[in-house]
Parts: sequence; C-alpha cells; structure tokens
Amino acid sequence: MKQYKEILQNRQDAAKKLTEVIPMDKLKDEQWELIAVSHGGLELSTHIKGRLKNRIDILFLEPIMAPNNPECEVARVSETEEIVIQENLIESFEIKLDYVYGEAHRKHEEGILSNIYKFRKGRPFASMKDKVVLLIDEGSETGTKFMTALKTVLAQSPKAVYIAVPVIPSDVLETLEVFVDDIFFLHDIDDYVETSLYYKKLDKIDDETVEKILEENK
Repeated sequence: MKQYKEILQNRQDAAKKLTEVIPMDKLKDEQWELIAVSHGGLELSTHIKGRLKNRIDILFLEPIMAPNNPECEVARVSETEEIVIQENLIESFEIKLDYVYGEAHRKHEEGILSNIYKFRKGRPFASMKDKVVLLIDEGSETGTKFMTALKTVLAQSPKAVYIAVPVIPSDVLETLEVFVDDIFFLHDIDDYVETSLYYKKLDKIDDETVEKILEENK
C-alpha cells in the first residue's frame, strides 16, 4: 500500500495521465459520451475532455445502506431505477430484499429526483442508444458505482462502453472487465484502501461547480 500512497497530485494530474492511455483520437472522432458516476468523476471528465467538443454528463446514483449500519453500503440505485445488490452482504446481514427495493425507491424519490431538478433543471438522463460511452470516476472502492452505471447504460443498447479510472482495486478490475469493451486505468491495487489515499489533494466538489460543468456541457 505504501508504494501507492499519494501517487497522484490531483484530478488534473490524474486526467493528464489517463489521456496517455485513452485513445483520444477515437474519443474525438467517434464523439464518445463522457459520463461521470460521481461529482469527482465529473471534474475529472472536464480535464480529460480539455478543448474537445465531446458531451459531458453525470449519471446520478444513490447508495443503499444496511439497516443497522449506516456506513455499510449493500446496494446502489441509479436515476433510471436500475439496482445493483451486493448479494454477499445481503446474505451475511440477513437483509430482506423488500427493504432494499423500498430503500431504492425512497432514495430515488428523495435524492436522485432532487438532483435531477437541481443540477439538470429536470432534464432526464439522455439515452445512450448506439452511443460510445466512457464512464468516469476518480477511483473505485467496491465497483458498485460502476456496476450500477453499467447496468443502466447497457440497458439502453449503446454501441460500446468503456471505463476510465485512475486507481482501481485489482479484484474490481477483473469483475468489470467482463462487462465493458475496455478499461483505461493507471494503477490496479491489490490492497486498495480508499481513493483519497492515492491523491495528494482531492478537494470536495461543491454544488455550484457541478451546476457550472453541466450547464457548460449540456
């Protein structure tokens, strides 16, 4: 783990290094859709895009936590109400699926719809049918965000789906590779701890920044 600590300066540094492994000519010529799966991924997307004209958007997701452990995520729901469940945790904690689906509906109504109106002025997530999609995040602890985004996008019949992520756990990389056309990454880490550990600086993205990025790239 020590060899990976603070291996990236910030999101801009991570994006610059990612553009060396992403086929940027294809990204430009095929007009890939840059879809962030988090606020941090959204800022990373702007640095990857640079002066290109590719469209940037964010797919809103909400975590579903264990009923008796607010720090343990057991599932995640997307704005199209696709749900990914961590079955091993559901079984270990003996959580009923009714609870998961109920929480997914509540999180969608209270969190996701609020974000759609706040950040996109009510505009729904655009269809990715026949599009080339690049899903982007600054890191990935469990892979649940990417899996939920993949389930959402693949249901819309895209032409191709890629992932760009600077740091990723080795086991998550192996899991995701099955579902995408390619994954562009800088470091796959066996004993992954948390994403912030691998950046010297990882500022919180405020709501105003999210609104500005989406407004400039709608």
